[in-house]
Amino acid sequence: MKFICNRSDLLSAVQTVSKAIPNRSTMSILECILIDTTKGGISLTGNDTELGIQTVVEGQIETKGIVALDAKIFSEIVRKLPDGDITIETDENYKTLINCGKANFTILGKSGEDYSYLPELEKGDSVVMSQMALRDIIRKTIFSILDNAEDTPAQQTMKGELLEIFGDSIRLSSLDGHRISTYRIQLKDVYDAKKVIVPGKSLNEISKILTGGAEDDVEISFTSNHILFEFENTKVVSRLIEGTFFDVDKMNIKDYETKVKINKKQFTDCIDRATLLVKEGDKKPIIFDVKEGNITMMISSILGSMKEDMEIEKTGKDIMIAFNPKFVLDALKVIDDEEVEIYFVNSKAPCFIKNTSESYVYVVLPVNFATVQ
Repeated sequence: MKFICNRSDLLSAVQTVSKAIPNRSTMSILECILIDTTKGGISLTGNDTELGIQTVVEGQIETKGIVALDAKIFSEIVRKLPDGDITIETDENYKTLINCGKANFTILGKSGEDYSYLPELEKGDSVVMSQMALRDIIRKTIFSILDNAEDTPAQQTMKGELLEIFGDSIRLSSLDGHRISTYRIQLKDVYDAKKVIVPGKSLNEISKILTGGAEDDVEISFTSNHILFEFENTKVVSRLIEGTFFDVDKMNIKDYETKVKINKKQFTDCIDRATLLVKEGDKKPIIFDVKEGNITMMISSILGSMKEDMEIEKTGKDIMIAFNPKFVLDALKVIDDEEVEIYFVNSKAPCFIKNTSESYVYVVLPVNFATVQ
């Protein structure tokens, strides 16, 4: 195999597919990037069997072939080469020569025969949306997936996000047992209803490699076991999580005793200041004392205490309630509105941060108030 391509284009492709390369694997071949020039283009693939990414680089192919190269070594070499054209050539033993300018490297590759290629999916149901919209909806929900799940089916589903198609809209939902995040946006066309659980890791990596704007589309296709994202010269295939996701709509209670409207930036800044007195890993709560026209925020730890008042618009009863400040902050930071509306049921029930149309709903469970006193 021998081909020539631009170093910057190759680096971008290597960085893209490397997101699907495991740090360690019992199968050493999966720690490699597969380079395949047998199908008319320079194709790079990374695959950990759960998430697979393939992208194509433009260039000149002189001799067709396939080789698997150690991802860490190859990516570092490409990253540190000077700008210009790169020539990559392999022999029958997969010894690989990499030349760029006056720099020359020789590394040992492997046969690609044992590499796990991306599954060939028979595309059925597909949805088209803008890359910007997909990146945005992931950013506004990904923070509340469960990181360290046990092997129980319920917890395994919480490692992913529920993706739902409702005709002309798409919604992502995530939860970790302490909070729920849902975000919904309109689609350009109308599609059949769909409901799948996508691994959070896959969505997180997809959001990092989506570079297009509102006019650049991504096509999302579904099979019984996989979801496929296609955009520009890149394909991302992820396994779906089996199981039943929690019914997030059950938590969206309509009966509220207290409603607060507050300036989002000032509210966020105040809570952020309060966390200065909380050590990393500490779970000290912040107390909200909501009264007519005013909210008092208080926090106390071994480092000290803080108290701050803010003006609000309030309807309903006074309430005193406590939360993990991080959970409230995470939701506020992804909301673009200048003002936010927060709904309270009572001091032992979750609060709801949502807009009038309910395109977003963030549910945060309170801390047992008795433990704060």
